Amino acid sequence: MSDYRRVVVTGLGAMTPLGKNVADTWNAMKDGKNGIAPITLFNTDNFKAKLAAEVKDFDPRQYFEPNDVNRTDRYAQFAVAAAQEAVEDSGVKGTVDPDRFSVIFGTGIGGINTFEAEHTKLMEKGPRRVSSLFIPMMIGNMASGLIAIRHDCRGTAMPAVTACASGSDAIGEGMRLIRHGYADAVISGGAEAAVVPCAIAGFINMKALSTAENPDEASLPFDSRRGGFVIGEGSVALILEEYEHAKARGAKIYGEVCGYGSTCDAYHITSPHPDARGGAQAMINAMKEAGYSDKDLVYVNAHGTGTPMNDSVETLAIKKALGEENARKAFVSSTKSMTGHMLGAAGAIEAMACLFALNEGIIPPTINLKEQDENCDLNCVPNTAVKADITLALSNSLGFGGHNACLAFRKV
Repeated sequence: MSDYRRVVVTGLGAMTPLGKNVADTWNAMKDGKNGIAPITLFNTDNFKAKLAAEVKDFDPRQYFEPNDVNRTDRYAQFAVAAAQEAVEDSGVKGTVDPDRFSVIFGTGIGGINTFEAEHTKLMEKGPRRVSSLFIPMMIGNMASGLIAIRHDCRGTAMPAVTACASGSDAIGEGMRLIRHGYADAVISGGAEAAVVPCAIAGFINMKALSTAENPDEASLPFDSRRGGFVIGEGSVALILEEYEHAKARGAKIYGEVCGYGSTCDAYHITSPHPDARGGAQAMINAMKEAGYSDKDLVYVNAHGTGTPMNDSVETLAIKKALGEENARKAFVSSTKSMTGHMLGAAGAIEAMACLFALNEGIIPPTINLKEQDENCDLNCVPNTAVKADITLALSNSLGFGGHNACLAFRKV
């Protein structure tokens, strides 16, 4: 078993607040479109936070038989939809031994729609009315299980559940499966569907959510006016493949996953370490694997949630990892200004943004950045996409529990 095998991305799929496929999502991101709007999935009259980045007009019947729609949670439906597009895009199916075809798919919360609906039944109608499928619909591994069943992936199939770092960890751990010889291809990514009353109430009461009612004044990464994140939902899937295998079959290659850092602050359940020690170290580890040098022109897709502490601490992490001078040369943006915070899917959509930024030489913007915080004093690409021939793209994900992940990508 080889110690080191290169890993590339050969397929992408997306079901997001910006579009129901990859092309629409990326084009909207380049154009700086805002996917945030008033919540439609439930009545928000009694809620302080009234905005979310929802997937609009999603029809699960396009991906499931009618009977199966009611047997799957919304988060898993998003995952299956994104994975379907990614598999078709890659052309990988049928070229890989099923025993060496794996799935690692992230989610922060899993089937919370199902949990809330079935608990309501229990309280209002008694235990006999709770669905016999409550558990398999709710659990966080079911997205990976459904994807594996659909695409005959008989290797490792499991979730990554590290809060907001889940999507990035899924990609990073998928890369390691291939790199160290345990798989030849992996369906990875993340999915979330937590725009439900219980989740929104919990985030409001911990003062994490923006309570703005204007979508253009809600998700404000790096802006001095920021007051919390806006929750998003959806899924993005990536097909990871061993480079020689991909090359031999003439696959289209979006880029190489060339570095991964995974650390824990070991500090607090929600707050990042004030010295940014975990986030910086995750970046340093990913950059080392990717062969970073001072000659690289870097793009950092920041975690950039728009919460007061996260953005300033992440700015510090970037400076520590790159060094002050190189940090100021780098392009930094938060696409959460457009997608909201997709929780377990955030790392996956942000990985996709990095791959397109490398391929097209276009850096997606941080929209609605009008009053940049002096503590977030990097080039945060305000409001409009810019052209830049970057050589290294880094994607940061920082989650509750102190989980930090950084992915590094290069062109092949």
